[in-house]
Amino acid sequence: MTYTMEHYRQSAQALRARLGSFVPETALILGSGLGFLADEVEQPVAVAYQDIPHFRPSTAPGHQGRLVFGLLEGQRVAVMQGRMHHYEGYSYEEVVYAVRVLRLLGCRTLIVTNAAGCVRTDWQAGDLMLITDHIKLFSESPLRGENLGEFGPRFPDASRLYTPRLQELARRCARQLDIPLREGVYFYCYGPQYETPAEVRAARILGGDAVGMSTAPEVVAAGHCGMEVLGLTLLSNMAAGILDQPLSEQEVLDAGRAARGKFSALVRSCLRELEHSA
Repeated sequence: MTYTMEHYRQSAQALRARLGSFVPETALILGSGLGFLADEVEQPVAVAYQDIPHFRPSTAPGHQGRLVFGLLEGQRVAVMQGRMHHYEGYSYEEVVYAVRVLRLLGCRTLIVTNAAGCVRTDWQAGDLMLITDHIKLFSESPLRGENLGEFGPRFPDASRLYTPRLQELARRCARQLDIPLREGVYFYCYGPQYETPAEVRAARILGGDAVGMSTAPEVVAAGHCGMEVLGLTLLSNMAAGILDQPLSEQEVLDAGRAARGKFSALVRSCLRELEHSA
């Protein structure tokens, strides 16, 4: 489907009717096994994706499929409790649709999270990683087609999609909390099958540190419409071929539960600091 500005405005208007005078400033996208953070939002207003005009449902395991608006660490937030993926059958335009609607609602910052396979053999499952950049090869851009100038230019710069000042903020928060924080490049693959051992080796050679099936399209769209972006990855498992065992959805969800404490603490700390550095 090709969306027009009228589609985005209709979605935003439907949400404004639910929110009244509340204007979110920070958007969060919660990945597989990490949706619990939406349940910590104060004064929540929850809206199921199917109740928002032109939204698509989220069908991935562990993705509840709703937007939760409210307060978290003093910030006015819009939390995506589940995302859309290309492997669910959605076009990239559909995958990033919600990001653009949240920008229209007022969000200036995007904190995007995911669970991903660890490509580095000297790291381990359960680590958190700050995303410094991503690699997205051999797939269409979510910006393909007619450019909507209301969001951004035809040929946007992609050299700083992950905002340097927010990376430094996350490093500082992790140090204060004594949470080890890896730093690396997220390597995007389409899914839904997990990567082959050969693909993981290729990702490592090309400079990838984690491999997953989300995030890169949404970040491209966020950068296009002028949002600052902070990316955080839970290394939920060792990528294919590193350990002599098959990969599974349950392993990813279990890792999210195990990392709940440190993940929540880091995101909350970053939100607190955002208030002082905006």
